[in-house]
Amino acid sequence: MSKFTNSRNVRIEWGDCDPAGIIFYPNYFAIFDASTSALFERALGLNKIEFLKVYKFAGYPLVDTDARFIKPTRFGDDIVVESTIAFGTSSFEVKHQIKMNGELMVEAKEKRVWVIRDAADPGRIKSHPIPEDVIAKFNAG
Repeated sequence: MSKFTNSRNVRIEWGDCDPAGIIFYPNYFAIFDASTSALFERALGLNKIEFLKVYKFAGYPLVDTDARFIKPTRFGDDIVVESTIAFGTSSFEVKHQIKMNGELMVEAKEKRVWVIRDAADPGRIKSHPIPEDVIAKFNAG
């Protein structure tokens, strides 16, 4: 696991919730996705559209995920999402912890793959080694 961690504050909004005012579980995955982008933005010093251009890649699609829902969050709750990353050759795993007032509410992991456009067929994507300078920026943090 990289020593680089990113934390971000999120407020649970009414639109995130079911009629009982409890967050509808798929919305956690939107929070995780945004937290992965925030992790890269902080480490690289570029927003997502900028680093897509700089590194000439097609993104990092999700290939596996897992979550454990410990306690629900509700409309109006202020949560903290802590995200850490571990790199492979062309894939990486991000672990997220959602906490409220220091208490663990949800933990999840995402496995993603660094992909580029296939030169032979630009409509297709293929995995590609993560650039060494990207990994170095995370390890420096």
